[in-house]
Amino acid sequence: MKRSVDPLRRDAKKIFLHAVHAVQPQAILSSHVSVSNKVLRIGERKYPLSNFERIYVAGTGKASAAMAVNLEKILGTRITQGLINVKYGHSQKLRRIRVQEAGHPLPDEKGLEGAREMGEMLGHLTAKDLVVFLVSGGGSALLPLPVEGVSLAEKQATTNQLLSCGATIQEINTLRKHLSRIKGGGLARIVYPATLVSLILSDVIGDPLDAIASGPTVPDPTTYEDCARILNKYELWEKIPPSVAGHIREGMEGKKEETLKAGDPAFSNVYNLVVGNNLLAMKAAKKAAQALGYRTLLLSSLVEGETREIAKAHAAIAKEVLLSGNPITPPACILSGGETTVTLKGKGKGGRNQEFALAAALEIAGWEEILMMSAGTDGTDGPTDAAGAFADGKTVNRAKTMDLDPWFFLKENDSYTFFQKIGDLLITGPTGTNVMDLRIMLVKKPGTVGSR
Repeated sequence: MKRSVDPLRRDAKKIFLHAVHAVQPQAILSSHVSVSNKVLRIGERKYPLSNFERIYVAGTGKASAAMAVNLEKILGTRITQGLINVKYGHSQKLRRIRVQEAGHPLPDEKGLEGAREMGEMLGHLTAKDLVVFLVSGGGSALLPLPVEGVSLAEKQATTNQLLSCGATIQEINTLRKHLSRIKGGGLARIVYPATLVSLILSDVIGDPLDAIASGPTVPDPTTYEDCARILNKYELWEKIPPSVAGHIREGMEGKKEETLKAGDPAFSNVYNLVVGNNLLAMKAAKKAAQALGYRTLLLSSLVEGETREIAKAHAAIAKEVLLSGNPITPPACILSGGETTVTLKGKGKGGRNQEFALAAALEIAGWEEILMMSAGTDGTDGPTDAAGAFADGKTVNRAKTMDLDPWFFLKENDSYTFFQKIGDLLITGPTGTNVMDLRIMLVKKPGTVGSR
């Protein structure tokens, strides 16, 4: 169902797209990487190109192909060879770097194929080689190289259990690292003694380097004991494949090699640089909202927790703004970022952003001055073609006139179907970047038609 776009929806979409543009690799990579007088500058470091015989480019993540486009423009024919793994539909045309499309959020055979080839490409380097590794959100799932004795299918089953039980991304990555030969510092071990530079587009709250794409180029502070605590917490020992459970138990007994820790020689030639994150996108969104005439409040880029509970809290803030003018007076734009989690109980289709919007719609039913939108900056939300969805004070009533029960769709985790039927999905297509989610709450003055 298509419907006309009201002023609040129009403004929310403008604000979101402006934020996404600000974290495009094309917009940010050039400010961190350049070549001048045969010297490669990356962040605050300088690398004389005469020191290297070969330059390799590798990468993983939804936005890594877009990052590679700009890197090819900077390095050109200096690139000896390259390979990156991206999510299906997120590819870009490249000249010297091969792109391997693969599965996300569940890893697949294409991802495994790319990871193996990457390991072969980087497995016999010398101190005269330079590797530029491009990292963005989704990198963990897109670069699967299971430890010996664990198949990809078994790793998939474990990941699926973790996703379904509501485990945090940090908890999921802890298991991923200990089931992988490439994560948890594994890539640094493969590349050594070559020089390794990672350019990171963060999709993890607080930008902890060991968590982004499960930290293939950084020391891993987690242990097999941490894996066991997670499996105990969600009662997963009997639900995961025996090979995975056995691997974790043997690791706890010291029979399996741990992930790389701080001080390992493999990190002596490694430089990790965060080039973009959620806060950068939020600051751009704030500027866009102010330009549209909104008083703007940036809540936090560190929001996490169960999606439905986060939606309730955000709805309460929007109501407070309307009723009392605290903490900001209308017309107001309240922004938050981060990444929430959904505990799956139903069999529907959706993602955390659409679930947020549906839960919020129920909380703000009848509050016609409020609009709430949540969307993934990568342009996708869960296994759907939508970035997110819109909800306002009329959403529930509109649904009921169409004989749709919002509570039923929420119970079934079927937010995509719900918003598809009422015409309130936000569909942008792949954006070429990924810095987690952005939530936009707009509150207009009572009695006004639009936001201004």
